[in-house]
Amino acid sequence: MISWTGRRKALTVLAFIAPTLLGLLVFNIYPILFNTYISVTNRNQFHPNPDCSVTLTSLLEPTCWEVFKRGAPTGLGTPFRPQDPIYENYTDLLSGLADANAFWALLRLLLCFAPLAVAGRVNARLDRQISRSIASGWVWLGGLAGLFALAALLDAGGAYDTITKSGDFLVVMFRTLLYVIACVPVFFGVALLLALILDNAHIRFKAIFRVIMIIPWAASNVAIIMSLVWQFFFREQGTINQVLAQVGIKGPTYLNDPNWAFVAIVLVQVWYTYPFMMTVILGALQAIAPEQYEAAEVDGASYWDRLTHITLPLIRPAVLPAVVLSSITTFQMFGTVWAMTGGGPTRGAGTPGATELVMVYAYKQVFQTQSYGRMGAFAVVMFVLLFAATLYSLRVTQITKGAYE
Repeated sequence: MISWTGRRKALTVLAFIAPTLLGLLVFNIYPILFNTYISVTNRNQFHPNPDCSVTLTSLLEPTCWEVFKRGAPTGLGTPFRPQDPIYENYTDLLSGLADANAFWALLRLLLCFAPLAVAGRVNARLDRQISRSIASGWVWLGGLAGLFALAALLDAGGAYDTITKSGDFLVVMFRTLLYVIACVPVFFGVALLLALILDNAHIRFKAIFRVIMIIPWAASNVAIIMSLVWQFFFREQGTINQVLAQVGIKGPTYLNDPNWAFVAIVLVQVWYTYPFMMTVILGALQAIAPEQYEAAEVDGASYWDRLTHITLPLIRPAVLPAVVLSSITTFQMFGTVWAMTGGGPTRGAGTPGATELVMVYAYKQVFQTQSYGRMGAFAVVMFVLLFAATLYSLRVTQITKGAYE
């Protein structure tokens, strides 16, 4: 039996958490359920209206609810219904994986990154040792050398060409992952360099330099406008080519060349994101006790030794969560790419453009082709992949370690 006091406590707690629960239901749970249902239907520009005789449709589709009904639905074609078979959108989306050539090409590309995984394991084992005989940096350099060696051995370029011809999903996913892999190390390198400079005791006017360097992060709130400015820089007759022309160099048409367009959006994203990483690293650097550097200097440690054995290990707990957050944010990038290239340059009708990343592809599917069912399937697959990646990152970085202990 629950006493009145216990019931009153339960009601009080429920009253406090009810707004949060309602918000989760309306803004999180319902959209997930609705999107999952749409992913197994034939909803598109030819079937825009719901068939309210279907039980799930009548429960999840707002236009089928009595409170929102405004007469019989009108529009082109017949009402949308569940597919037959129900997983048809998923098979259309992932059909490229069923091709043996595409599967082996994807496997070859994944194998190229095996040396980096080995380097991570080696460093993890070295971290457990009292004295480290091999510098972490050299291990990672060996991993990078192994990556390039395997890429040449396994013909990574040919594998990439095979994937680009296998289907939209693999093309968009692989290009977005490549974008993240290209951006995040540069974020960290630029941010670490600037944070070390600003943390130097001999630098004057630090406050002014910090404000100047954090401006790109503030400008990211108006990313579309700033990206249009960057687009002007990279045009054929833009600022960069005009400067090059002054020294007799004819610059390329950056945004019309697939490789240069990809480099351009990477550079702009680095400009937007490095201040966040720099701020995190700078805060972590200022938390390191100066006595540790003094003791290492007395022992004859060089600047590189102090950086690799003191600075990097001690800022790791602060930097890893920032790297994970930056990776997720970069994976979901839309404004910069859309404003600069619109996903182009184009590679042919019905083929994703050279810079068409995940969010740009999603935007085109919804607002240009109106393939709602296919886009729903794409969103479900993306949710599963990102959820798995997040769980893995939590385990690797141990961000929540101690939170539940």
